[in-house]
Amino acid sequence: MAFFILTGSAGHASAPALPTLEVALTAYNAVPHQTDGDPGVTASGAVANPAVVAARSRDLARELPFGTIIAVEPREGQGNCGLDKVASKIGYRVIADTMNARITNTVDILFDKESNARTLGFCEEVTIRIVGKIDLSKPSYLPRSQAVLAAAVGASGLALK
Repeated sequence: MAFFILTGSAGHASAPALPTLEVALTAYNAVPHQTDGDPGVTASGAVANPAVVAARSRDLARELPFGTIIAVEPREGQGNCGLDKVASKIGYRVIADTMNARITNTVDILFDKESNARTLGFCEEVTIRIVGKIDLSKPSYLPRSQAVLAAAVGASGLALK
């Protein structure tokens, strides 16, 4: 498995702040009525792995190209958003899929078929922190688990599945 992680910058006394975006956050399952085409394959060509995959709206393609590793940063007061109920299932995610053109400024978290994506609901103004990038030129480069992804990013204390 080949990873390259872009974090911080070498040669500086302190790493620059990692880019963040304020987006809406939703969830989906890899089932025919929630996806386009083959629900087992993402728009990047990677396997639709619910442990690590996220989709982004098309208007965020420049900021979140395929292979971008993100961290969702929940905060208090998310209203009717169910993020607190599913935060342990999110961890870090790799942008490997895209959303319908009618959706804007949104990141969509892929959940396994047993998890109801509706539990998350629609979360407004969630902070997405960009923590790295992996090469998805070969779909097999997508990490298979949160543990592998977290190790690649060098995270500690990340909720693992």
